[in-house]
Parts: sequence; structure tokens; C-alpha cells
Amino acid sequence: MANIHPTAIVDSKAELDATVEVGPYAIIGPDVKIGAGTVVQAHAYISGHTTIGERCQIFPFACVGMKTQDLKYHEGDITYVEVGNDTVLREFSTLHLGTKAGEVTRVGSNCLIMAYCHIAHGCEVGNHVIMSNVASLAGEVKVADHAIIGGMAGVHQFCRIGQHAMVGGMSAIRQDCPPYMITEGSEGEGIRVRGPNIVGLQRRGFTLDTVRALKDAFRLLYREGLNRSQAIERITYEVPDLPEIKHLVEFYRTSSRGVH
Repeated sequence: MANIHPTAIVDSKAELDATVEVGPYAIIGPDVKIGAGTVVQAHAYISGHTTIGERCQIFPFACVGMKTQDLKYHEGDITYVEVGNDTVLREFSTLHLGTKAGEVTRVGSNCLIMAYCHIAHGCEVGNHVIMSNVASLAGEVKVADHAIIGGMAGVHQFCRIGQHAMVGGMSAIRQDCPPYMITEGSEGEGIRVRGPNIVGLQRRGFTLDTVRALKDAFRLLYREGLNRSQAIERITYEVPDLPEIKHLVEFYRTSSRGVH
């Protein structure tokens, strides 16, 4: 049986692994499933049709599986939250259910969601993602693996944050942020792609040749005065045919909101 503090309120229908720990005054609803080794700390609130993986840490006052704030939600529709393994949700972070029936708000494994972050309905957050304090994702945002979102950054609904991308703190993101690149800025000064996320890429073992190729692609996209189609065509012919370059080009080609 799970180690549940006597002051916690855990619905009898909730499914908790025997190794789960639940701290004082935490509340867990009837449709919640929590995997082995996860710790739910004091005053955390977990409700809705929520599944949390193994070895996660849910810090005090985090709210997981709450009703979406989207006004299009119809009472009675069943929507979901899914959290992978080894993910940390820090104090006062909020992770909301989907809006339309069957929609899932998903956070992957090995993520760090810092204090006061918000992940809205229908977002898809990949693995190894870091969201710094007070960063917020509006509905239907997609964040790829290994992305980092700086503190107090806000991401508009339906935007995409590419893999290994970095979003600067306090940025107001209204279009897609390309993979492997640093994007930052505010409404006043404008949002700009500053260049490849070189330090992050080196830390994650990308080769020097790959970093050089991404620098060349960035130059063609942002420094040569080319339109997007011209830049992509030149990348195809002039930049080494690496998987990362193919992925970068495909990201631009498939963008529905446009890329910063």
C-alpha cells in the first residue's frame, strides 16, 4: 500500500503504486493513476483523468489535471493529462486537462517544470524539456525534446518550439521557434533568432561538423537577405546533408504559423 500521510485525501478509486509517497494535505482524485516511486509532496492537488509515470516529483501546491481554462470546453467531456517518468513539477506549477473530448495534455519524461509554470490544454511537451520559473504555454503548443524555455517567457497558442531550441527569458513567442537555435526578444524590440544554441548543442554531444552546418544554415536563413524559399533552396545545395539540417529545413516547410 502507498505511503499516504494521514492528513492527505486520496480517493479510494485512485490507482497508486505501492511505492508512491503522498505528503500532508495533498489531494488526489478518483481517476488518477500514479506510477512507482513517485512522490507527491504536501498540498499538491492532482485530479481529472490524470496518469503520472514513475519516479516523478510533484512539489507543494502544484496542480495537475485541473479543468481547462478554455471556454470551449463542454462539461462532461472526458479529457486527459499524461506525465512521463522522472519528471519534476515544482511549486505552484499548473498542468491542465485537454479541451475537446479525448484530448490529452502531455508532458514527457525527464522534464523539469519549475515554479509557477503553466502548461495549458492540449500541449505536447517532449522529453528532457526545461521550463524556467513562470514560463507559460498557451493551448495546443508543441515543445520538442531537449528544448529550454526561459523564465517568464510566454508562448502563443499553436506555436511550436523545436528540439534543442532555447527560448530567452521574458520572450513573447507568437510564431514557431526553430530547432537548434536561440530565439529571444520582447514585443518592443522584436523577437529574433540569434543563432545556433552552440553551448547546448556541445553539451549534448553534437559534433563540430554539425554545429558548423547549423551556423551555415542560420547565415542563409537570416543574414543573406534571402526570402525563406531561397534560403531553403540554397541550404539544400550548399550545406552538408546531415539529419539535423534535414530536420531544420522540414521544420520551416511544415510551419503553419510561420517561423520567427
